[in-house]
Amino acid sequence: MLERFNMSLGQGLGKVSGKVFRIGHLGYFNELMLCGTLAGVEMGLKLAGIPHRAGGVDAAMAYLAQTPTAQLAQAA
Repeated sequence: MLERFNMSLGQGLGKVSGKVFRIGHLGYFNELMLCGTLAGVEMGLKLAGIPHRAGGVDAAMAYLAQTPTAQLAQAA
């Protein structure tokens, strides 16, 4: 993913080490940036041959499209 998309993922920490990954960012991060990030993760997992359930980007876009921006800001 780093070589192909210039995206780096971190491993889970503590009890979730080896079970999840972390997506890091610095500074401002909006809904469109999130969609691009999730797309990069899905493409990277596919290229690496890592089994995953596709469709996360579509689900995120559907959720973001129907959720008011103010509600998204409160959840952050």
